[in-house]
Amino acid sequence: MGSDRLYSKGRVLGYERAMRTQNPDVSLIQVEGVQTTKDAQFYLGKRIAYVYRAQREINGSKIRVIWGRIARTHGTNGVVKARFRKNLPPKVFGASVRIMLYPSNV
Repeated sequence: MGSDRLYSKGRVLGYERAMRTQNPDVSLIQVEGVQTTKDAQFYLGKRIAYVYRAQREINGSKIRVIWGRIARTHGTNGVVKARFRKNLPPKVFGASVRIMLYPSNV
């Protein structure tokens, strides 16, 4: 049986950076199963969600989400750059994110 998941998994690698400075506006994401720039092209424009559990309940739920969008590729190994509505905190480096399969242009 196939999976009923409507998203792909990804992992936060860190912020976009140069030798001495880093840019917290842009996060680097490794998409699971993507190894080339050509494969990563499919995910451009897709929405991305970092889902986490907080201590305090709001509207009956402890689950929170930071939404973002994949902007462009990074390098030749399938890593992509994403911009989030609120910058991801450094605590989430190495954490998993959900890459939604919409909006779709297929």
